[in-house]
Amino acid sequence: MSPADPPKGAGRGGQGLKLLAVTACPTGIAHTYMAAEKLAQAARSLGHEIKVETQGSIGAENVLSDNDVRDADGIIIAADKDVDRGRFVGKRVLAVGVAEGIHHPEALMDRVRTAPVYEGGGPAAPESGGGRERSVGYKALMNGVSYMIPFVVVGGLLIAISLALGGHPQADGGLVIPDGSFWKHVNDIGVIGFTLMVPILSGYLAYAIGDRPALVPGMIGGWIANTGSLYDSKAGAGFIGAIVTGFLAGYLVQGIKKVRVPRFVQPIMPIIVIPIVATTALGLFFIYVIGRPVAWVFTHLTGWLGGMTGSSAVLLGAILGLMIAFDMGGPVNKTAFLFGAGLIASGNQTVMGMCAAAIPVMPLGQGLATLLRRRLYTEQERETGMASLFMGLFGISEGAIPFAAARPAQVIPANMLGGAVAGALAGMTGVSDAVPHGGPIVAVLGAVGGVPMFFVAVVAGAVVTALTTVALVDVAERRKGRGAAAVGAPVAEPVPVGAGVAVGAGAAVPSGAGGGAATGAGAADSRTAPDADGDDGPEILSGYITPGTVRTHLAADSKEAAIRELAGLAAATGKVADVGELVRVALAREAQGTTGLGEEIAIPHAKTDAVTAPVVAFARSASGIDWGSLDGTPARLVFLIAVPEAAAGDEHLRILALLSRKLMDTDFRARLQGAEDEAAVLRVLGEIR
Repeated sequence: MSPADPPKGAGRGGQGLKLLAVTACPTGIAHTYMAAEKLAQAARSLGHEIKVETQGSIGAENVLSDNDVRDADGIIIAADKDVDRGRFVGKRVLAVGVAEGIHHPEALMDRVRTAPVYEGGGPAAPESGGGRERSVGYKALMNGVSYMIPFVVVGGLLIAISLALGGHPQADGGLVIPDGSFWKHVNDIGVIGFTLMVPILSGYLAYAIGDRPALVPGMIGGWIANTGSLYDSKAGAGFIGAIVTGFLAGYLVQGIKKVRVPRFVQPIMPIIVIPIVATTALGLFFIYVIGRPVAWVFTHLTGWLGGMTGSSAVLLGAILGLMIAFDMGGPVNKTAFLFGAGLIASGNQTVMGMCAAAIPVMPLGQGLATLLRRRLYTEQERETGMASLFMGLFGISEGAIPFAAARPAQVIPANMLGGAVAGALAGMTGVSDAVPHGGPIVAVLGAVGGVPMFFVAVVAGAVVTALTTVALVDVAERRKGRGAAAVGAPVAEPVPVGAGVAVGAGAAVPSGAGGGAATGAGAADSRTAPDADGDDGPEILSGYITPGTVRTHLAADSKEAAIRELAGLAAATGKVADVGELVRVALAREAQGTTGLGEEIAIPHAKTDAVTAPVVAFARSASGIDWGSLDGTPARLVFLIAVPEAAAGDEHLRILALLSRKLMDTDFRARLQGAEDEAAVLRVLGEIR
């Protein structure tokens, strides 16, 4: 018997197993806690002992200790995102989707007995079934981007601050920081941050694929990609090159791990053999194979641009803008920039003027996009957007790299379109620049000729980039949701209103109407209106559920209509300023992934300033509503959670966690379904703590 095997007779009718579990979901925490509760219930019924670590958006809770792992007979990972498995070496590890933890917890506890022993150095073998999971490539790219963002922000802001506070204006309009000064040292620190961001992107992308042995080859490969002098190019391959080296390093390490080696070599494989072999192979491959085409592109693009100097200024400006915006520091960007900078000495400053107008468009446009459509971005992305706006003012185009790396198919085309618009406008109006730099800062310092049109070009390009970005990202998110609940789509028919049932937002608010608060105020019927203020009785969910936000019968027969009806209930509290906007945001969240949790439960939720305070509405559907739930069951118990943006963090997640945990109690759900009226429903909901 293997040391990892459970005791004989463990389980039913014998000694129980000591199990550990980790549950996690990438889009929120509802499934995380539902899986945790189901696993705990199954363990109790089977006579096992279990401890479950939950990894939700509010961080890891009930964290597994080294002692827990040492004493465990097996580990179940029910997650739709990467979970660090290094602490489980030598233990039987069963990895499945989070849906398996919700729907088949007993089966998992049988399967973990024969699960493979995790040897380290890679992911445990995943079992089939359960839960949609992002591709390995996507999760690896997001891992690299998340580690890169702090370097972009810190490096970019330090450079911008040092230029603003320590830069000395020159006669030609340039800005120079004196050598040896305090601000020069600050600038140098910022440059180090910027220099590291490309290797960090590559290294942590590789790490997500090949684990720790891939980190060194990934980082060194990224450094090589960004250092053009190593392969006779005047510019490195930038962040696009880093993405290439990151994937190459990760999958190269995975391949080397599969090579069978003598037992005495195995201990040094992850710390010596694999990093050295992978780093050497990847570095030489990039220098001799990938680097040569990069150098060729740089040389021939420069020659091609030289042949266009006598052509249309509008066409040349558009082409330079496209190139500046394409790879932000890569060979194409550097070709355009150095071409414009080289012509300054010959007296032709208009070409640099075209480049200078395009340079700030990407960071300004991406920052503006995070302000225009906040729901499309995570909190970290919105914070990065603010930093990107600041960097754009100083002509630091790299501020947009995190957005381009995370969503290249949407962001790069939007950047290029905005850059082309800015470059073409600058060329058409004869904007000039006397220094090899771009952005509003050079205009403020007097280096730009034709300042008004320069700012027109920059603003126009940034707006085009922002609008194109949000349009493309929105389309991508809708496709991701497979067409579920198109944002802002008109309702084909009014929601039918039954006898004695309150008229919800779905029946009373015209499609796209914004005056939701007034309509919602009349949403409660004669049975709930007297208690609409919710002053009587104990608080439920911190007072977020009141008699006025509960209904025993949903009139709606579709997901969108149900959300509208519940939004009308929430509006009865006076906490909803715009029902239409609340509905739109909730439907947008549905487009990202269903909030149907299975077990006939749905918890749509929205973070929006359309509500002035947190509010929760609940209603039952007798026939059930198709919500696209993981287990295919129609939703009969539907909760709508609405929280203002300012209070959306832990409070929003706390409500979800409380509901998710309690709703896994079969008896609780049965009593909630069987409650005769609103008062009885409130008594059952009062058990949520």
